[in-house]
Amino acid sequence: MDSLRRFDTISDYNLFNNNETHHPLVSVVDLSKAAPRQGSRMYFGFYTIFLKDVKCGDLVYGRHTYDYQEGTLVFLAPGQVAGVNSNGETYQPKGYALVFHPDLLLGTSLGRHMQDYTFFGYQSNEALHLSEEERKIVLDCFSKINYELERAIDKHSKRLIVSNIELFLNYCVRFYDRQFIIRDHVNNNILGRFEVLLNEYFQSKESQTAGLPTVAFCAERLHLSANYFGDLVKKETGKTAQEYIQFKLLEAAKERIFDRTKTVNEIAYELGFKYPQHFSRFFKDRTGQTPNEYRTLHSN
Repeated sequence: MDSLRRFDTISDYNLFNNNETHHPLVSVVDLSKAAPRQGSRMYFGFYTIFLKDVKCGDLVYGRHTYDYQEGTLVFLAPGQVAGVNSNGETYQPKGYALVFHPDLLLGTSLGRHMQDYTFFGYQSNEALHLSEEERKIVLDCFSKINYELERAIDKHSKRLIVSNIELFLNYCVRFYDRQFIIRDHVNNNILGRFEVLLNEYFQSKESQTAGLPTVAFCAERLHLSANYFGDLVKKETGKTAQEYIQFKLLEAAKERIFDRTKTVNEIAYELGFKYPQHFSRFFKDRTGQTPNEYRTLHSN
């Protein structure tokens, strides 16, 4: 696992897996055509989606290990590094990889909305687990893309290929939504831990040195990727993770406002605001009153 294989082009990855290159910017790679190999780390300069069909060891994604079982989809964005840790054993790859270069999407609707597919930023233990029916849909999408790739390129090719990639990604959005629902009890536990984390953060002195909590900070404390964490909170609460943090921040602020032994400036610094005026603006934007007005009106 120490060596790093670098794939900057689609043809590089096709060659590595003994697949023919039909199009320089996109390929559906049949991994069963690849020669037996040992695990290694790999850099991808393009979007990569793996559909795993064989037990070959743990998939290492950055510093994390994927929950990567048979029948799972894994999504990698350009510039990410992943690899298989086969513990020194040789294995025969199986399954498929859909790979496409960002240049394929230039000037397309999909290219303008790729950032909406946040699962390309998911990491540890956040792979998409497919049912048998969902797997058939995925393979059907791959088949349609491959059909276009094996035909002579004409004026319709790019639109049809990109449209089928977009269709596939939209199905994956639905499948992830289903996975969130199935794991509802797990998600509720994460939300409970999120609330405890914020309560403890505002009660401790950490906020005075580290500042206001961010989505990335909370996700890291909960051992999740920021994208997955943000999607989970949104689906479970209807609020973005940032909105939820601000909701808890406002609760903590209102509670402290009634402590007349502390000035508004002291409360601002305790909560993690760098400048008291930012706290006053934050508070008034959400309550319609300055901290001092709120203190006067609500204290008897």
